[in-house]
Amino acid sequence: MTTPRISFEFFPPQSLDASFKLWETVRVLAPLKPEFVSVTYGAGGTTRDLTHDAVTTIHNNYGVNVAAHLTCVNSTRTEVLEITDGYAKAGVTDIVALRGDAPKGQDQFTTTDGGFANSIELVETLAETGKFNIRVGAYPEPHPDSPDTAADVDWLKRKIDAGASSAITQFFFEADTFFRFRDACQKAGIDAPIIPGIMPITSWAGIKRFAAGCGASIPAWLNDAYEKAERDDRIELLSTAVCTELCSDLIDGGVEDLHFYTLNRPALSRDICHALGVAPSASLENVA
Repeated sequence: MTTPRISFEFFPPQSLDASFKLWETVRVLAPLKPEFVSVTYGAGGTTRDLTHDAVTTIHNNYGVNVAAHLTCVNSTRTEVLEITDGYAKAGVTDIVALRGDAPKGQDQFTTTDGGFANSIELVETLAETGKFNIRVGAYPEPHPDSPDTAADVDWLKRKIDAGASSAITQFFFEADTFFRFRDACQKAGIDAPIIPGIMPITSWAGIKRFAAGCGASIPAWLNDAYEKAERDDRIELLSTAVCTELCSDLIDGGVEDLHFYTLNRPALSRDICHALGVAPSASLENVA
């Protein structure tokens, strides 16, 4: 089995305890030499400043390439460009450009006065600056606001054509879900890399809530397996096996890159990477 290239997603801390968890997560996973790590942007743009602080701190101190999430929510075009100028000045050159979820209490996304109407407009504007490598989101199963997968494929093509260099998918539970989407993208003329998003399952109840919110379908066999594992107190063992097998199936199907949604809990992502042959590298002072 070919050893994959890997990347990780973190979220910015909103408390002192959460800060310790983030930096421990970075400390554990940085030795695996990810291609990049990304830092999310809270729903409704609620963590804009925290995201900036986390991105610049990781960029300056951990020797990994950092991609900052950026959304269209609750920001004018001018405010977004001020944020990206700050990233460029700090040496951050990767952006994950997303429309973003509706703010809490709202049923759907609405355009801010003077803001971007959608992710395509955001990508176009970022591409015009010539300062960033732009990644975007992709949806192997229909986005909650999309009528079907064909519409998601068309929207992804428009984002790539607007200037995005690659896409990271929403999480899914079966390799065939990704392969069907990849085939549809290739048929539509999309030749940019599409990186599978992998969600190591640390809480089955939590993952079911996430899946319901983003449109990821849960196979009956997986739900049955977790119900049995919860009774037997074997959640961690099952999660490692299920996620490792998913990744192995993807690699066997030609996937070369995997993006892990860590939820700032590093142990499971680390163990899965180790099982896939991704070995940590120690600095000379650590082995002398």
